[in-house]
Amino acid sequence: MPTPDDEARLEQTKMSFGEHLEELRSALVKSLMAWAVGTAIGLLVGYDIVEYIQKPLKKGLKNHYEGIVERQTLAELQALADAGEPVPDDLKAAAKEFAAQGLAPHVMYVDPQALLEAVRAQWPEQFGDGRLPESTGPPELNPDKMLRLKVYQPLDEDPRLRVIGLGVEEPFMVYIKTSLVAGLVFASPFIFYYMWQFVAAGLYSRERNYVYTYLPMSIGLFAAGAALAFFVAFEFMLKFLFWFFEITGVDPDPRLSYWVTVVLLMPLGFGISFQLPLVMLAIERMGIISIESYVKKWRIAVLVICTISVFLTPADLGSMVVMATPLVGLYFGGIMLCKYMPRGGADRVAAASDAAD
Repeated sequence: MPTPDDEARLEQTKMSFGEHLEELRSALVKSLMAWAVGTAIGLLVGYDIVEYIQKPLKKGLKNHYEGIVERQTLAELQALADAGEPVPDDLKAAAKEFAAQGLAPHVMYVDPQALLEAVRAQWPEQFGDGRLPESTGPPELNPDKMLRLKVYQPLDEDPRLRVIGLGVEEPFMVYIKTSLVAGLVFASPFIFYYMWQFVAAGLYSRERNYVYTYLPMSIGLFAAGAALAFFVAFEFMLKFLFWFFEITGVDPDPRLSYWVTVVLLMPLGFGISFQLPLVMLAIERMGIISIESYVKKWRIAVLVICTISVFLTPADLGSMVVMATPLVGLYFGGIMLCKYMPRGGADRVAAASDAAD
């Protein structure tokens, strides 16, 4: 119920419909100006942000090709062992140790005549007066008559680890999109403040204190979900998806624009889904579902959580499990929140705040 102070404050701030529209316009203009300033800052750091959000993808690509090198090395060691050649006792450990060095082998075919001529031109003193056989024309491009060489390239310099762009405008558009989103993040405290000034003028003190009580919880849960997506779920997702490249024999060639979209949307889905305890509390407060129903139907809730996780994450088991597991924990956390913050709990917080005022 509103207090006399609430009624007096609302009476003093009573405005016409046109005045409300003017206040809303002012709040929106200030918010857009804050976004513009935030975007200007985003443009300054946009390249760094684009480079940073590529790190999980490049790490996944490197792990993928390290796995290929490990399996190729193991197959070669096994072939040597079958031929009776001396090999390490633990072939798997040796292959893994070689792959950890970060070198990718590449097979090249070289014309022996051209190779000898190049070596002699570089170090003529090593050949003395010896003469090389005269070349009779262009080399015959037959692998059976050429020298087979295995060369190694650091994986960090391997062009396969680069993220591509198919259109000439793609890097620019990704840079602009990233800068706009970064600007929105930078300006979000100011945008919230301006919009809150507009909304709070029409709220009673108890209603405002509901926001003061639950908004920090909501922001914390959203940040936790987004961080889980970026720092944990991406690794499982990429490992699972690259596994399909391996079994199908297809080389990955990821696009920058697609990856940036995934980076922006997947943490958003995680952050929204982590609002589950507050949603459960709101539903329980409205009398739609009781605490006893939450406890009794937890199996159905787990099934629903797993189903939602499938739609909010790419179609891979790893990221679905990473999302569903904490959500199940948050479901039971929501039950505890409903139980230990009974009806009137937020009112007591509001009353205490009113008394302090």
